[in-house]
Amino acid sequence: MQKITYILTTVVMLLSFSVGCRAAEHKPKDASTVEREVLVGATDTAAYMPLLRDKRVTVLANHTAMFSDEEHIVDMMHREGINIVGIFAPEHGFRGAVEAGLQVENGVDPKTGIQILSLYNGNTKRPSDETMRSFDVLVIDMQDVGLRFYTYYISMLRMVDACADFGCEVIVLDRPNPNGHYVDGPILDMKYKSGVGWLPIPVVHGLTMGEIATMAIGEGWAKSAKLTVVKCRNYDHQTHYELPIAPSPNLPTQHSIYLYPTTCLFEGTVMSMGRGTEAPFEIFGHPELTGYDFEFTPMPNAGSATPPHKGKRCYGMDLRTLSNEEIWREGIDLSYVVDAYHNLSMGEAFFTPMFEKLIGVAWVREMIIAGESAEAIEARWAEDVEGFKRLRQKYLLYAE
Repeated sequence: MQKITYILTTVVMLLSFSVGCRAAEHKPKDASTVEREVLVGATDTAAYMPLLRDKRVTVLANHTAMFSDEEHIVDMMHREGINIVGIFAPEHGFRGAVEAGLQVENGVDPKTGIQILSLYNGNTKRPSDETMRSFDVLVIDMQDVGLRFYTYYISMLRMVDACADFGCEVIVLDRPNPNGHYVDGPILDMKYKSGVGWLPIPVVHGLTMGEIATMAIGEGWAKSAKLTVVKCRNYDHQTHYELPIAPSPNLPTQHSIYLYPTTCLFEGTVMSMGRGTEAPFEIFGHPELTGYDFEFTPMPNAGSATPPHKGKRCYGMDLRTLSNEEIWREGIDLSYVVDAYHNLSMGEAFFTPMFEKLIGVAWVREMIIAGESAEAIEARWAEDVEGFKRLRQKYLLYAE
């Protein structure tokens, strides 16, 4: 019964996103918006289906890899007679219902009968040699949200390395980046490289999955596999793309995706970032936070079985009142973390080791403890941002 409730809750969450693949293009100097249809890479079948005929194909994908409103990319390829010999599943699983950080188990896709091999089960860093020799082409299709600590790109790059070692081709069916209109945050100090930070890039990198793969190979951060990126159409980096499907259980709304670069930093502290509520990553709080009127009580739900401060009344802020435009204008807003740190008066105990893995450097914590303002800290990483923008320019597949 619990499993059925979990699945139904997840389905409702996914359906809460708009079914259509529409995008509003926001001009930086013009308040008007223009509606236009963005076509994801999967829809450009003429660009990739001929590359799959008479080949042994595997797919790295999840629930977001929809070919149309009704049909998944794997189901379409299976229907078209493509020889799919396996499916690789990232964090949250192939159908997207697994809680963040939990292991994803191997299995069989009940709809197609194709074997599923987890890349997020605590053991598998890459497929076995036997598995790698079983296919010729890997097709990758996952909706990313444009952040260094969002793990889908890491699963992709691990597979790129494996494909380079075994001479397999890689085809990325690209999708827009909903946070692709800006770059923000410090560049990862690679001594903090982890499963939530893999490349020396800012927190908000402004790249699509296809651009990340291109840049990683070009900069030598990934091995040189034979790569084809099937581009989106009618998309550029000023397009604010409305995701048709929630990318993971705890990013259930477009607004949560825009706030995620800021509120995810609370994962590296003693605070609640809203897991176990109806608004994960759109609210934050703590049982001992003072001076805040908003309150909530985290409880186990489909997205989080054991949320921080489970069953305790937390006091904090409801950021659902912020407009999208305010969030876009501000970018990463470190003031919430700084204010909470001083409010709780816990010193170093406010932070966990995860904080450095998320923010990517040691000096942000050090500056907060030293009493520096959020503005001063954000100003320090501005040079990182500008340097990365220059480097990133030659790998962009879409206009700025």
